[in-house]
Amino acid sequence: MSTATEGQRTKRRTQIGFVSSRSGDKSVKVTVAYKTPHPLYHKVVNRQTVLHVHDEKNETKVGDKVEVMETRPLSRLKRWRVVRVVEAAKVAAESIDD
Repeated sequence: MSTATEGQRTKRRTQIGFVSSRSGDKSVKVTVAYKTPHPLYHKVVNRQTVLHVHDEKNETKVGDKVEVMETRPLSRLKRWRVVRVVEAAKVAAESIDD
């Protein structure tokens, strides 16, 4: 009863968003922004979704742009995991008074 696709995985969804919070050990919240038309007024409205993401190596910081991939349930809310850090957060330069 084997099929040609046995042992192969379907392509999992990926999203790119920004780390908005480090909620605990190996956990982050990632905000994914998107635009959608308003159903009645047809104006484009900005929306956002917050994903609870597993960060195995604790490598992300708040403000990082990350790519996340859908995965099996890891906890009550976590259904995504960090694939890579696309862009590190820009650190504010300190001003030195002379």
